[in-house]
Formats: sequence, structure tokens, C-alpha cells
Amino acid sequence: MSLKNRDLTFIAIVASVFGVFYLISGDIKTARVPYDDNHKQYLAVVQSDGKIAAEKFCGKCHKPEGPAPLPKDQNHSVQARCLICHKWQEH
Repeated sequence: MSLKNRDLTFIAIVASVFGVFYLISGDIKTARVPYDDNHKQYLAVVQSDGKIAAEKFCGKCHKPEGPAPLPKDQNHSVQARCLICHKWQEH
């Protein structure tokens, strides 16, 4: 059985897709949620009720008028799914 041009093209496309996934994988590039006194109480919520339940508390501090507002140069929303990108810092 010989490979035809369409077979080689398909193999090249699949290899390219895997190559792109390999290149973009690796270390987390977003800021991690610190394991400090302000945040560790919410880690317990993540472990017991899940990320969505814990994300409801992010807006308390990270709203624009809160004590730790989100950076203005980043396109964040207080209603965003924070813990999809921001992982917990190892403690």
C-alpha cells in the first residue's frame, strides 16, 4: 500500500496541530492565587464545593472600588471564571 499525496497532507496537518499544542503547553503564564491569609479560606471552598462556588468571592476584593482591584491594563471582568486561568500557588 502506498501513500498518496492526500495521505501525506493529512499526516502533515495532524503533525502541525500536535506541534502547535506542544509549543503552547508548558508552565502557567498567569499569576497564581497566593496562598496567604486572604485567600487560603477560599481554597477550602474550592476543595469542598468547587471552583465556581469559590469564584463568587473574588469580587469582594477585586472589584474596581475594592481593596485589591483588578489591573486596568488587563481585560478582566469581576464576573469572569478566575480559576480557569489563575491556579493556586503551592503551599
